[in-house]
Amino acid sequence: MTTDFPRTTTHRLPPSHRFRWLALLPVTLAPVAVCAPSVTGVGMAPIHIPDPVSGGQTDGYVFYPSPLPVHGTTAIGPYNVAAIPDAPALPGAKPLVVISHGHGGSRLGHHDLAAYLASHGFIVATLNHPKDDFEDAGGAGHIEVLAGRPIQVKSTIATLLGDPRWKNLIDATRIGVAGFSAGGYTSLLIAGAKPRFSRFIGYCERHPDDAQTCGDAPKFKAEAAKSGHTLEQVFDDMQGELGRWGDTADPRVKAAFVMAPLSLIFDEHGFDNVHIPLFLYYGQYDHVLLPDENARYIRPTLKTLVAVKEVPKADHWVFLPPCSEALAKDIGPLCSDPPGVDRAKVHAQINADALAFFRKTLDVQGR
Repeated sequence: MTTDFPRTTTHRLPPSHRFRWLALLPVTLAPVAVCAPSVTGVGMAPIHIPDPVSGGQTDGYVFYPSPLPVHGTTAIGPYNVAAIPDAPALPGAKPLVVISHGHGGSRLGHHDLAAYLASHGFIVATLNHPKDDFEDAGGAGHIEVLAGRPIQVKSTIATLLGDPRWKNLIDATRIGVAGFSAGGYTSLLIAGAKPRFSRFIGYCERHPDDAQTCGDAPKFKAEAAKSGHTLEQVFDDMQGELGRWGDTADPRVKAAFVMAPLSLIFDEHGFDNVHIPLFLYYGQYDHVLLPDENARYIRPTLKTLVAVKEVPKADHWVFLPPCSEALAKDIGPLCSDPPGVDRAKVHAQINADALAFFRKTLDVQGR
């Protein structure tokens, strides 16, 4: 059974349409690391990825180290991307990181992190999650999205490892994932976490005034009743379909960098099967996914945390890259931050932390 009651969150549609159901714990930000190996130029190329959920395909990009000089930026739509389309690639097998966007996001929604990791020796893949991206977010809350997102990440990995252009550039023993908001939820499932969808019910009973997360609850309940079901039965049906397209975990993935994840739908046993290192980030004043019900709530149950960082004063959208003028005009509220938050500085720190985390957990420095 499908439903549009639980919604995911991240960044492309207007807030009134996209702030539903799916994107942080405490520690202050450390200074950005200043010592790093040589930085290379960055190339990028489009990829086409089979989607086991729809039977069609989706699109993404591969970012990779290039011998060309360090470049400025390339304008792609509203994004200024620090990569050169179809630049030559440096030879040799490198670690792979796949980035999962949030609800309403896109394959370029975290281009700064992708380009930064690529400039420091990583292959980075991004993808659009069908029915949950900037072009069409109509699947939000349906099992095709809630269970399908990690399946699409797994397909991205399989596609690259089987592609003659990319397979020799990737070390299949060193793969990580990163994700924001719904993409953070996706990364946790890839790591082995198991959600409990019925927890949405309890959350909305505790927070009936949370229009962003629970605004569709009355409509959803009425639709369930019309079909002769209770909300509990609807969510139980969804729970039974979690493995509809296969296991949502991927043993090829060895580390997960998780930014502002939807996590209110994990119970005390939700992370029993997570055995890989995790890095958890969140904003102190996230109003989309309340920290006490999400990141702070799951922190005690995450036994493999390498680090947890809270971005002081920050809201949910701080994890999106600093916006171009065009993007700021299009999605202004998602491009602005509370007083005292410098998004560019925050991203410099996030990028440095992600690089250090993946170098350590994927054993890059020792190779």
